[in-house]
Amino acid sequence: MTATFYSEESANRRNSFLLALVVIAFLGLLGFAIGYSIGYANGDPVLWAIGALIIAVLFGVLSALASFYRGDQLVLASSQAQEIGPQQAPALFNVVNEMAVAAGVPMPKVYIIEDPSPNAFATGRDPQHSSVAITSGLLSKLNREELQGVIGHEMSHIRNYDIRFTLIVGVLVGSIALLAQIFLRYTFWFGGGRRSNNDNNSGGGGLAVIFLVVGIVMAILAPIFTTLVQMAVSRQREYLADASSVELTRNPHGLESALAKLAADNESLHSANGATQHLYIVNPLKKLGGGSALFSTHPPIVDRINRLRQLTGDSPMDPTEVRQLTGLE
Repeated sequence: MTATFYSEESANRRNSFLLALVVIAFLGLLGFAIGYSIGYANGDPVLWAIGALIIAVLFGVLSALASFYRGDQLVLASSQAQEIGPQQAPALFNVVNEMAVAAGVPMPKVYIIEDPSPNAFATGRDPQHSSVAITSGLLSKLNREELQGVIGHEMSHIRNYDIRFTLIVGVLVGSIALLAQIFLRYTFWFGGGRRSNNDNNSGGGGLAVIFLVVGIVMAILAPIFTTLVQMAVSRQREYLADASSVELTRNPHGLESALAKLAADNESLHSANGATQHLYIVNPLKKLGGGSALFSTHPPIVDRINRLRQLTGDSPMDPTEVRQLTGLE
């Protein structure tokens, strides 16, 4: 079983790293196309293109650094999470401490979100500066074994540095969307840096038009591309954290039962939004992942449960169990 955990961790880390490189490459290409089309109107498109590429990448890096140091506090504030002490929830603190010891990480700060919808997330820049947030609904609806599975999942995000990765990737894809909007507005108001008709007959005019078209297409597709990247990164990390949670608790049935309860619960998490939904253990806006799985921040819960069963050699969910889980009977 240990070999299975390590192989799953290795595959997901590699895929997530490659996705991050794709995001940065797209950011650079978008900057290059923007710079070339603007620079053509100013007489030196290559210089402008290189400068815009450097600025685009630096903008993404600086945004990621800002997120690195303050992003977790913004997430917790937007989620209306309140820090608590061991006196307020001794059973919860006991489980969190237990899972922190198992994961070999420092005890994170603990936050409560007053909401009946059962859910949880972890955030922070590293294990030494981490936090876990749990809804009041999670505490009231899960037993200790299920709570261990959920906290083990979140502690795995902390141990595996998923908390840092998701903050940085989230800002990078946001940078792409922002640059795309700037370019589209520039093109609309200033014509994308067009020169006079005589200048457009010169040799560089055709290339400038090509870069202008490429830039516009990339800018239009940027929101779709960034959404797909963010969703894919999040799904990979959820599979990894599920497997790692079983490694920490040595009890796959606790997390499996918790996921089933979270899927069946119909309460809405009012403090969640599109910017933070990917952080939670299950999507607070779309728990069952209805519709296209391509645009879901999380893998379908049925798939997650079946992967947990595969790790332990159990049979996958049969059609009756699936119908019960999704409320079809």
